[in-house]
Amino acid sequence: MPKSWNELGVSLNVEVKNAVSSFKFPFTTPVQAATIPQLLKQKDVAAEAVTGSGKTLAFLIPLLEILKRREGEEKWKKHKVGAVVISPTRELALQTSDVLKQMLNYVKGLTSALFVGGNSIEEDLQHFKENGANIIICTPGRLEDLLTRKVDINLAQAVKSLEILILDEADRLLDLGFQNTLNTILSYFPRQRRTGLFSATQTNEVKDLIRAGLRNPVLISVSSKAPQSTPVSLTNYYIITKDNGKLASLISFLENKDVQKALLFLPTCACVDYWAQVFPTVISKNLDLPIFAIHGKMKQKRNKVLDSFRKSVKGLILCTDVMARGIDIPEIDWVLQWDPPANASAFVHRVGRTARQGQQGSSLILLLENEEAYISFIEKNQRVALKPIENEITDEQIYSYIDQIRNLQLKDRALMEKATKAYVSHIRAYSKHECSILFQVKNLPLGAMASSYGLLQLPKMPELKNRDICDFQACDVDINSIPYKDKQREKLRLQKLEEYKRTGNWPGLKQKFFKKPTTPWSKTKELKEQKKVRKTKRKQSNMAKTSGLKKRKKAISQEDIDEIARDISLLKKFKKKKISEEEFDKEFGI
Repeated sequence: MPKSWNELGVSLNVEVKNAVSSFKFPFTTPVQAATIPQLLKQKDVAAEAVTGSGKTLAFLIPLLEILKRREGEEKWKKHKVGAVVISPTRELALQTSDVLKQMLNYVKGLTSALFVGGNSIEEDLQHFKENGANIIICTPGRLEDLLTRKVDINLAQAVKSLEILILDEADRLLDLGFQNTLNTILSYFPRQRRTGLFSATQTNEVKDLIRAGLRNPVLISVSSKAPQSTPVSLTNYYIITKDNGKLASLISFLENKDVQKALLFLPTCACVDYWAQVFPTVISKNLDLPIFAIHGKMKQKRNKVLDSFRKSVKGLILCTDVMARGIDIPEIDWVLQWDPPANASAFVHRVGRTARQGQQGSSLILLLENEEAYISFIEKNQRVALKPIENEITDEQIYSYIDQIRNLQLKDRALMEKATKAYVSHIRAYSKHECSILFQVKNLPLGAMASSYGLLQLPKMPELKNRDICDFQACDVDINSIPYKDKQREKLRLQKLEEYKRTGNWPGLKQKFFKKPTTPWSKTKELKEQKKVRKTKRKQSNMAKTSGLKKRKKAISQEDIDEIARDISLLKKFKKKKISEEEFDKEFGI
């Protein structure tokens, strides 16, 4: 049962208590009730809790309280860092920073800074020089850069006063390969500090980090006894689509359901780029659902897109797993998945973007006919039950959308290239599925999938070799005749096309992409024989030289040996001064 702050018995500073009250949460969540008292008792904490369980406040409340208690002894100078929160992605760091800023409106005397990739490092340096920061919210790569830079600022000295370190979504930090970076960062921090490690899952890597970075930690788990891995207020659904009808099924679902705000997870960045350009055209105009797009290869643009989506009343954001962890947008009512995620645990993190803080939410995953076994797999592996949704679509609907997409590609070569790139990246990503028993490229209906992407023709890729692709109908069109919408780009293409027709080589294409001319078998055999003869001759020549040297060594006569002996005897007499120097020179003929 959730406890009120009074029942929890936690004595908070008045300013911190006012900051907490501003969120209008009269009760603590289980993870908050378990971790806050321990951190305030100067204990290290390793907490495991399901997504959406209130982990952010679970570490921000004790963080502020610890710094305010220290302030009673000596006020924080602006360049003294008392707390650091490390997040795996800039979106999660930005979200944590926003929550902290809201709390700092009530807590005076403390300042914060956000250091993440995508922003100019010079701006971060200038910000710290001018304003300092008692609390740093950051991503690991940027913090490592700032700690190792000792020319512009000495952040390594500033963190010597660190009171508390928080590792948010620690399992994701390690999944992204930040192990060495974290080790470097920890080497700069004082050992006498409090550390809080928060994650949705306790992997072996997380346990290793607990041993390395925490001192006798209190281990807290509020999810192990739960009957399911997702919140109780979340309902999960699935649709079995036709092999070439995934797009039609999704659009039909969006039109039939009153979707206000939703996330659509796609397998790759290329897929996001492609469908973000296609969706505004193929989705019904009366649906009035603005389309947003975000993925890991976007840099500065990511924050602007996410901010626009937050402020939008309605919208569908197409994204990769960059949005799967920690992002909190309370208004999201549906999480949609185009494909099963690369690993089973990612399913739980994805659907956790809805039904947060006790609110209602739903999720939907689209499965091909050969992927139906995933339903029982995810229930056993992640304790997530999926319910079916009937979504009958006709072949007429399917081909209507395919024709629409192909017409778009016929008008713009850039979109045609994006479609091919998205399809290829999708197949390559599918081949790297963690559950390779269920998901095998050889079982995929590659031709039908190409149709659902609206491809005009199939790309040349090894996965298509010796495959039955009778379910794909190529578009009867000269590919070279499809223009770019960008006039400058089209002009350059036409120039290269003319040169190709004249020379047979595409300008700028490296020769290594062309196959080397093959050599006839008879010629190859002749070359091998010649090489063998040359090798034999070299071996015989070396043996002859060695034999001649031995003969020359044996040709030393007795007379030569006697002469050397006489010279040695003469040298000994001279050293013992039995003969003079003139006699010695005379004997040697000097």
